Amino acid sequence: MAQPAEVLEFFRVQPGMSALDLFAGAGYFTPLLSAVVGPTGRVVAHNNKAYLDGVGDDFVRLFEGPQALPNAERLTAEGNELELEPGSFDFVLLSAVYHDVYFVNEARNWPRIDGPRLLAELFAAMRPGATLGLIDHAAEPGSPAETGGTLHRIDPEIVKRDFAAAGFVLDAESDVLRNPADDLTKGVFDPAVRFKTDRFVLRFQRP
Repeated sequence: MAQPAEVLEFFRVQPGMSALDLFAGAGYFTPLLSAVVGPTGRVVAHNNKAYLDGVGDDFVRLFEGPQALPNAERLTAEGNELELEPGSFDFVLLSAVYHDVYFVNEARNWPRIDGPRLLAELFAAMRPGATLGLIDHAAEPGSPAETGGTLHRIDPEIVKRDFAAAGFVLDAESDVLRNPADDLTKGVFDPAVRFKTDRFVLRFQRP
C-alpha cells in the first residue's frame, strides 16, 4: 500500500497506544503499527479462519521466531465471536475489510457477519476518545451494500451510515489513497485495477 506513513499519521497513531488490527490478513499494517506504538504500546492482530487459510505463513512469521514482533499478539475469532475486553483499545484499524461485512460465502468459511453487533463490540472495546481508522475500496455512489460481496467495494456513504448508527463520530476524511482513474465497475481482484483501486480513508472517534 502506498503512503502507509501518511495514513497512520492521519489516523493519529501514537507511541504507547493499544491498537487492534481487525482482520489483519497477512499483517501488512501489523509491523507498522508495532513500530509506531513502540515498546510501551501493544498491537493485537486479529484474523478469522478464512483469512488465516489464505495468508499462510506470512502472518505467523510476525509472532514466531527471531523476527517476531515483541509488542504484538494474535487473536483468532470469527466476526460474530469477538470477545474484546471493554475499554482496552486506543486505536482500531479496518484496512480494506469492512466491505466483507456484506459478503457471505459459507463454502469459504465466511458466514454472514452481524454488522451492528460487530460495531457495537468495537465501540465497547475502545476507550472514550479512541480513534478508529478505516480504509476501503470505493464503489460507485449509490451502490447497494451487496456490492461488498460482489465487487468487494463499498459506497463510503454506507460506511458512514453504519458507523453513525453505532455511535461513532466521523472526525475527518483523507484523499491520500484516492485514485480517480479507477474503474469502479470492476472487482478489486480484476488485473486491470488490482492494487490500483480508489480507496477512501475515514477517521472515526468513539465519544
